[in-house]
Amino acid sequence: MPQVQVLGPKGPRRHGGVDLLTWAHNQLRVASEIVDNPGGGVLFASQTIGQVRAALAEANDPRWNPLLELLDQAEDAAVHRDFQRARATLAQASNALEGPRAGS
Repeated sequence: MPQVQVLGPKGPRRHGGVDLLTWAHNQLRVASEIVDNPGGGVLFASQTIGQVRAALAEANDPRWNPLLELLDQAEDAAVHRDFQRARATLAQASNALEGPRAGS
């Protein structure tokens, strides 16, 4: 019988195997692109924004607090069908991600 090395739980890699900031940036881009699509764009965009917000909150880093507030505002704008404000706020959030990403 072959030996099996158990190092810990297996399963899907977090954020699709990319770093948190790249994943978050890509997710926010997708949310911005689909937010006003008929047939569920608001639903999928708000879900995507919420997933990014949850992942950043889970990181428990105070530098994300302003970004978490922007994501709350973007999600609120999306569900209230204020797509222009949602896209503008998502752009601000993406720009806020660029600073830490460039420095890492």
